[in-house]
Amino acid sequence: MNILLIAVGGGLGAVSRYLVSGWVQAASGGGWPLGTLVVNVLGCFVIGILSQVAETTGIFTPATRALFFTGFLGGFTTFSTFSSEAYNLAADGAALSATLYVALHIVLGLAAVWLGRTAAWLIVR
Repeated sequence: MNILLIAVGGGLGAVSRYLVSGWVQAASGGGWPLGTLVVNVLGCFVIGILSQVAETTGIFTPATRALFFTGFLGGFTTFSTFSSEAYNLAADGAALSATLYVALHIVLGLAAVWLGRTAAWLIVR
């Protein structure tokens, strides 16, 4: 059942990301990727709200967590999950671990982009 909920949430999140990001990008006149920034920041805001509600009220079941956290927000943006996990590490007193977590995401993410671009360049040139 969780797989179905994640699939539904992920599909809705991905479509929402496409619509919101596209609308913001068009409204801003294009150029700098403002649409992506808005979607990522909005995802962080939403996961912050939902995480706090989940922790303080306990109203989220494993099924609703699968639908909203893993599914919808995973499809809408993975940056929200990354930010929430880094925050939780720091909030738990693991500042070095949180710093390493953030650094690894940034460094490995940029390295993967570079590697992918380089591989494509080598194949296409």
